[in-house]
Amino acid sequence: MAFPRPRPARPELPRQRVRTLQCGQGAVRAARFNADGNYCLTCGSDKTLKLWNPHKGTALRTYQGHGYEVLDAAGSFDNSQICSGGADKAVALWDVTTGQVVRKYRGHAGKVNCVQFNEEATVIMSGSIDSTVRCWDCRSRRPDPIQVLDEAKDGISSVKLSAHEILTGSVDGRVRRYDLRMGQLCSDYIGSPITSVCFSKDGQCVLAASLDSTLRLLDKDTGELLGEYTGHRSTTYRLDCVLNEQDTHVGCASEDGHVYFWDLVEGSLALSLPVGQGVVQSLAFHPRLPCLLVATQGQVTLWREDTFQPEGDPN
Repeated sequence: MAFPRPRPARPELPRQRVRTLQCGQGAVRAARFNADGNYCLTCGSDKTLKLWNPHKGTALRTYQGHGYEVLDAAGSFDNSQICSGGADKAVALWDVTTGQVVRKYRGHAGKVNCVQFNEEATVIMSGSIDSTVRCWDCRSRRPDPIQVLDEAKDGISSVKLSAHEILTGSVDGRVRRYDLRMGQLCSDYIGSPITSVCFSKDGQCVLAASLDSTLRLLDKDTGELLGEYTGHRSTTYRLDCVLNEQDTHVGCASEDGHVYFWDLVEGSLALSLPVGQGVVQSLAFHPRLPCLLVATQGQVTLWREDTFQPEGDPN
């Protein structure tokens, strides 16, 4: 007789603030976990990029080389390299250990809003206010991009990658998905400027945040609208949206100092997290744990589930 499989534990949402990082970088424009979630990167308005262990609250290294605000960053799968984009129109590739810029890619005509590595960290994708996504080969010495995606009619606010797809969100109100295996472009019109896009973990859905204070879940293949989530405020700033580690809840930053989470299926508001006074600049959800990074003004806070027991005193 086969025993019934244990029911999966109810997904927990991060509700308790366990650590605050005073970043000392001016305004923090983005906070990003690395591939395994053990470290994070913070992008500052003071032109610096910092690497942290957010779970212990320790700053590990500062990276200097951008000429203006750093707006986004990403770590490679093996944690050996970082890519970043900034308001200086440049994309930088960094060596994590030495802290040096390995390459700097120039070609965008405006500030670089978002950057991502492909899976093997051989290509960097960068999205810019100049309406293009540019693909840079990390292994060659070529100064020009290997590909330019210029279908957008306005600035690119968000870029995400899966194994064979590039997902972009644009101020022109469209979510575009480039299928690299099929050589196809699928475009879904939202109507309001897109601030952030992401894939669900199962790869079946796309989540898009836009400036009409609405979060939308779309079927990736058909473009069908599966869910709409409202209650937060997003009218002016480029705010992040996320899915939790189990794909059960969708979350979004808000201009009212909160982070909101909704039940993905029911659409009901599950959590309103009071973070601070100002706009929540950036969000990042841990790849495996109910753990959230939130950037507001000059600090980043780390949030965990209620049952989590922090080690030592939160600082």
